[in-house]
Amino acid sequence: MVHRFSTRLLNVCIASLCKAHNLEKAESVIIDGIRLGVLPDVVTYNTLIDAYCHFGIDAGYAILHRMREAGVTPDIISYNSLIAGATRNHQISRSRDLFDEMIERGIVPDVWSYNILMHGFFKLGKPDEAHRVFKDIILAEHSPSIATFNIMMNGLCKNGYTMNAFMLFRNLQRHGFVPELLTYNILVSGLCKIGRLGSARRVLKEIVESGHVPNAITYTTVLKCIFRKKKFEEGIELLLEMKSKGYTFDGFAYCTVIGALTKIGKVKQATEFMVDMIETGIELDIVSYNTLINLYCKTGELEEAYKLLDEIEKKGLECDKYTHTIMIDGLCRAGNIEGAAQHLKYMNMMGFDSNWVAYNCLVDGLCKVGQIDDAIKVYKSME
Repeated sequence: MVHRFSTRLLNVCIASLCKAHNLEKAESVIIDGIRLGVLPDVVTYNTLIDAYCHFGIDAGYAILHRMREAGVTPDIISYNSLIAGATRNHQISRSRDLFDEMIERGIVPDVWSYNILMHGFFKLGKPDEAHRVFKDIILAEHSPSIATFNIMMNGLCKNGYTMNAFMLFRNLQRHGFVPELLTYNILVSGLCKIGRLGSARRVLKEIVESGHVPNAITYTTVLKCIFRKKKFEEGIELLLEMKSKGYTFDGFAYCTVIGALTKIGKVKQATEFMVDMIETGIELDIVSYNTLINLYCKTGELEEAYKLLDEIEKKGLECDKYTHTIMIDGLCRAGNIEGAAQHLKYMNMMGFDSNWVAYNCLVDGLCKVGQIDDAIKVYKSME
């Protein structure tokens, strides 16, 4: 069966190519389509606008002119893509101009137009402007979506108004608002950042009671707050509670516990959680590996740390500056100053910059073994 090339098929091709960031090929396909008598429509151009905006708002705006020249009228999606592109590039005044231009051309903004603007103002640390946009949504008689409320609460939390976000949340609930897990996660994160652990725990309990299943983001956020407050036993209890209830775990949750226990010298417990994490079959990322390498270095098991470095390489992962700094610190702790110095040279050779912590570890190590002159040389090389 032969399918005739159509605008719908053209749009599928363009969407795939734009998703792969192959804009040159996408433009080539459009030209081929026009030669075959298949003309791009508003969907085609909107896809291009969104893709080009990732390279700058001017590139995206140029597509708008092409649309008009081709006799295709831009719609709300065209302008929302442009406003989002300008907002991503922190060009909020340009976003405002595009918003006004859209209205001047007779295109009525939808709730997403306002959401994008509101998010942009919050990102730039302008909560008052964002709140004005929120009021504009109500005045324009739009029905705010759950995304609108999430943006509002997240923006308030990020700009230091967590309790205002919490009060908004409770007020919305009284009016029948049904939060999604993302909404709860926003509040848990905000409350934990200002140290309101009790409130965060109550929201966590509410998540379960509402029928939602807390995810790795939810409980890891609470765990980090618990450990920041040095309530280590409470943190371990929460981890075990979550595990017993069968909630999904990732390496980050385990590493939060392992890292905290290692920091306070509870190496035996940290090792038990490390073994448990590995036996669970959790896929380790570079952060997980760094946590485990740090644990081995603290216990003086450098051979095991080196084995993990080999494992990282075999998996195709790349060590970051934290990996190398942890190894340098571990070598210094073990009294292998020469090995630490060689590792620092290797780190520099690999192009890692701003590695002051690694230098400080080496200087400290040299001082501890009485090599003061060498320590001064390393210190001077940092300048």
